[in-house]
Amino acid sequence: MVVPKRRVSKTRAAKRRTHYKVSLAMPIKDKDGSWKMPHRINKFSGQYK
Repeated sequence: MVVPKRRVSKTRAAKRRTHYKVSLAMPIKDKDGSWKMPHRINKFSGQYK
């Protein structure tokens, strides 16, 4: 029977078991009415934030 050589820490085990996934950022409407991704430069107006 295979036995682990070292004990797995609680944190490492919890990270492996987690089911939380990173969600995609939702586009937001800019001042001029165009849609852009958050924390990105608007390609049309050239403004950030």
